[in-house]
Amino acid sequence: MMMLLCLLACACGGKFEGIPGKYHALLDSALARAGANRGELEKALANAKGAEKEGVAFLVSYMPARDLVSMSGEDLLLNTRLAYAARERFAWAGNVPDSIFLNEVLPYASLNEKRENWREDFYRRFAPRVEGCATLEEAIRAVNKHAREELGVDYNTRRRKPDQSPSESIEQGMASCSGLSILLTDAFRSVGVPSRVAGTASWHDDRGNHTWCEVWLDGRWYFTEYYPDDLDRAWFLADAGRARPGDREYAVWASSFKPTGRSFPLVWDRSIDYVPAVDVSSRYIKVYREVATRQESDGNHVALRVRAFGDNSRDPGARVQVNVDVFRGTEQVGGGSTAGPTRDANDALQFLVEKNATYTLKYWLPDGTGKEMTVAVKESPADVTLD
Repeated sequence: MMMLLCLLACACGGKFEGIPGKYHALLDSALARAGANRGELEKALANAKGAEKEGVAFLVSYMPARDLVSMSGEDLLLNTRLAYAARERFAWAGNVPDSIFLNEVLPYASLNEKRENWREDFYRRFAPRVEGCATLEEAIRAVNKHAREELGVDYNTRRRKPDQSPSESIEQGMASCSGLSILLTDAFRSVGVPSRVAGTASWHDDRGNHTWCEVWLDGRWYFTEYYPDDLDRAWFLADAGRARPGDREYAVWASSFKPTGRSFPLVWDRSIDYVPAVDVSSRYIKVYREVATRQESDGNHVALRVRAFGDNSRDPGARVQVNVDVFRGTEQVGGGSTAGPTRDANDALQFLVEKNATYTLKYWLPDGTGKEMTVAVKESPADVTLD
């Protein structure tokens, strides 16, 4: 009996030696599905050292089928070692809980983008930017501030595809909002900052989709974007605050590496269902209500109400639905869609804006013509009519 127990212990230890038991059954299943690529994954598991073993085990256990059959052991191990190196180098990264590190720092991809070795290049770029940071919050702000400078990529609708990998976006110097979010998430992760991609398949008024980033700080998630901005402050908050929890099309989703039972809605390929996601709509609704309540009561904001008409009659039946973006200088502070002829006659697109400031409304007529209007908001609510 003693010899039998010894043989069983040795066999188990040899197969997944140093790997927590909770992964063993998951690894057996994943390796079986890897087919001819099984040897590559087993090589990464065998060559991982210390804590890296759990990291590799986590990734193999939960990676989508496309990666099980194609990921090289060398790439998997390099990604893992660099993630743990950042965690070791920066004290604030080392304080991130294991569960957050594994799911939001360690992963090599966010959505369905091409898999590639971005971590080494990004670590080289951004480690010096956060070297002097004493806290995780300082590191987040440093990466956000210098992302555009380091990567040289801007938003542009002429990008080749929406779901670009980091190298594809950097090579072109342009990306969609999704491509920019992948870039920024990878930049954060490269230096140990937990980050994930978030977004919605459609705003509440059906005027399009949007993707952005979230970062983890002090036990909760905050949203931010590629272009420098403050945490939980963005032009889209009023729209995200009208999300519909549980609705695949109108909810706000955050990506995950570990399966959640739900998938991130990828508007460029609706057939893809292997990107796990969590419904985070309720948090955006809560943040928006808090901000709106604060603005309504601070005495510094007034309503800017916008309507659009197809002719000069100003008849409610002549109203048209147009997409409107509001800018203060170069900063976008809001966006929305005006009410069409079937909505209530008193329904106006409304923004809360600061008093005694000038705003630019950029809008698109039904025929696709783009126009602009400058509005000087004083002490009282302002009503604007677009033609």
